[in-house]
Amino acid sequence: MAFPTYAGRLEKTWYYVFRIICGLILFFLMAPLVILIPLSFNAEPYFTFTSGMLSLDPDAFSIRWYQDFINNPQWIHSIKNSFIIGFFSTILATSLGTLAAWALSRSYTPFRVAIMGILISPMIVPIIISAAGMFFFYSKVGLAQTYPGLILAHTALGIPFVVITVTATLIGFDESLIRASASLGANLVTTWRNVVIPLILPGVVSGGLFAFVTSFDEIVAVLFLSGFEQRTIPRQMWAGIREQISPTILAVATILVLFSIALLTTVELLRRRSERLRGLTPS
Repeated sequence: MAFPTYAGRLEKTWYYVFRIICGLILFFLMAPLVILIPLSFNAEPYFTFTSGMLSLDPDAFSIRWYQDFINNPQWIHSIKNSFIIGFFSTILATSLGTLAAWALSRSYTPFRVAIMGILISPMIVPIIISAAGMFFFYSKVGLAQTYPGLILAHTALGIPFVVITVTATLIGFDESLIRASASLGANLVTTWRNVVIPLILPGVVSGGLFAFVTSFDEIVAVLFLSGFEQRTIPRQMWAGIREQISPTILAVATILVLFSIALLTTVELLRRRSERLRGLTPS
């Protein structure tokens, strides 16, 4: 890199030191994943690197734990539950969160600050407090240890992410487009469907992905509200650690890491698309 002519030795030194520090911090954050992935291919039922793995012996590596995951009915049942609960809770959270964000973006909405605080409170309040409150309330109304109860709980936890993401997208929304649509004879539903949704769609989808990841990774609320039939992947992993330590957990964790990376990549692509739609240069 070519430094500016006014850059002194101190600025040049800090330039490299700063990047080294950032690299070390990134390595510190990524080290557990770097260790986790190769351990999932361990041929032995251990959570440590064997001498064969360290010497790169092909016989020391195996996909047996991935096969165990695929052939284990409990794991398959758990992943089905995670996708079913995550799908329906994401639909509800995205729909309700988008409508709430649209209402809160209107200057004439009363008590906007108070309503926003209530909506994002699940992000602020410790999850164990929210889960305990949900448990006592759902037990009274018969929703504890049911699929609808878990879906509603995950919806409440996912709505804040949708509200924040869609609200950020609406900041750059051009209000004159709504007035232009109305002047051309479009009603509110047509304007919302043909004008508003296409422009805020990247933010809506990003919020939905965050809501889905929140539901897919949630464990505390599931421990409080689910029964044996409603076990999700995180609870199955928790039970596996407590009851029977098996490297199958490492294989599942590796799959979840790759799945999360794919979702985050999608979110980033949508963010850049949203910036291009608003006439900004993607950063």
